Amino acid sequence: MSYLEEIQVKNLDHLGIVAGLIDEIGIVKIINNKLGIDVREKISAGTVVKSILINGLGFVSRPLYLFSQFFQDKAIEKLLGERIKPDYLNDDKIGRVMDELYKYGLNDIFIEVVLEVIKKFKIDLKYSHLDSTSFHLDGEYKREEDKEKQEEEKIIKERPIFIKKGYSRDHRPDLKQCVLDLITSQDGDIPLFVRVGDGNESDKAVFGKVLVEFKKQIKFDSIMVCDSALYGQENLQLIQHLKWITRVPMTIKKAKELVQNIEVEEVKDEDKEKRSDLNLESYTWKEEIVTYGGIKQTWLIVLSEKRQKSDLEKLEKQLSQEEKKSQKFLKEIQSEEFEHPQAARYKLKAINKKLRLLEIKEVELIETYSKKKEKIYKMISLIIKKDEEISRKTKEAGKFILATNLVEENKLEASEILITYKNQQSTERGFRFLKDPLFFTDSFFVEKPERIETMLFLMSLCLLIYNLGQRELRNCLKRVKKGMNNQVGKVTLRPTLRWIFQCFQGIHYVILNGVKQIVNLTEERRFILSLLPASCQRYYL
Repeated sequence: MSYLEEIQVKNLDHLGIVAGLIDEIGIVKIINNKLGIDVREKISAGTVVKSILINGLGFVSRPLYLFSQFFQDKAIEKLLGERIKPDYLNDDKIGRVMDELYKYGLNDIFIEVVLEVIKKFKIDLKYSHLDSTSFHLDGEYKREEDKEKQEEEKIIKERPIFIKKGYSRDHRPDLKQCVLDLITSQDGDIPLFVRVGDGNESDKAVFGKVLVEFKKQIKFDSIMVCDSALYGQENLQLIQHLKWITRVPMTIKKAKELVQNIEVEEVKDEDKEKRSDLNLESYTWKEEIVTYGGIKQTWLIVLSEKRQKSDLEKLEKQLSQEEKKSQKFLKEIQSEEFEHPQAARYKLKAINKKLRLLEIKEVELIETYSKKKEKIYKMISLIIKKDEEISRKTKEAGKFILATNLVEENKLEASEILITYKNQQSTERGFRFLKDPLFFTDSFFVEKPERIETMLFLMSLCLLIYNLGQRELRNCLKRVKKGMNNQVGKVTLRPTLRWIFQCFQGIHYVILNGVKQIVNLTEERRFILSLLPASCQRYYL
């Protein structure tokens, strides 16, 4: 055997960090305990799931039928265990494991993983955030409509989802879709609860039920934070035993009245520095006690200076555009000849429906004769501003209302309500991660709805692993009071885990004459590893 034939070089890169985080959580053990281990199989279900998660966080866009190719140049025995070969991870094996996961219950498995993470990593659950997004899909997914009607009231379904068209957050109304509801912790954006819903599902119809189900599964005294889709009389009755913060839709009459008539309080000099420290210097607010839906609440009427400026600029732009449009309409209606007065007024009414801030008003309807000596009517009109509507929009500019049922002895500071709601971006960050084109795929095809649900379950586990690793890294940097360089060379205490993954590109697992070693492990990489859980270090050190 030649010297070269005695050398094996496999890529390890950042995948040891991913594998270590999976080990630290105990995902393989949880899956194997749930699905069991068949001694006749060359690879356990838990290890298959681990390989899918490593692939998902490898940030290479490969569909599942190329799955085994992902591991061809990777240190698979280091990552997954001795004697594991890439061809063990074929599409048949992956499909069987996905079906077993679905059959056992995706929600039950996810909750057990989450509870383990909460306990082991001491996740703060004071606040939890709920939101939803849609995933568009290619392919045909047909199910019987009568079955759908029988099950439409269920929130945690025993049936597979219905893939169908609905309101597309991806702006792809031409494609069928499904919906993903996600609850995350404010502490580290850790996914706490995921649920896949039908493509035409309405947030308003299910958000209250989702929160009730979440509280049954995770028995912690968390304050639930959600957008205005939650705020409706039926939902408020449903969640009256929970603690919540949400936004009040401006379609509610009481909200409109308050925004129009109430004056937010001026900031006192002694409060300015405090608000600046909280990054709230551009906000002012006023509190009101309101009863809505039979629930006593604190409403916080907030004015954002930045948003007010933006809203007023949009209003000016809208007014300018309508002035140009109304001039064309005015010219059109004054040059037209009408057979009856009613026809002229009907045309004027149709035109005014297209205007919001301006109105074309009839001044006079003149009776005259056409060139053919036929009696006709011509309208003299002028453009006027809708002062009341413009005034209403001006007063509303920059204002929004937050509501919470935490009153009296449970009352929160106004600043805490506002900061907490601003952290609703926690779920949005999760959705951006899940829809990244380098992460699995943003528009995927799997042959049946059950597989779609299982794929989203696995993608959500990837999000959990990623955010947990990022949280641990940042918390450790904060404890040691030492930053590290980011992508542009600036020292930061809050690096992204993706940047850490990039820093680990080029680490190889080398077997030379039977001796195994890791190469390219620099001092900087060793420092990063010291900030991560011990399970991550074992793959490199």
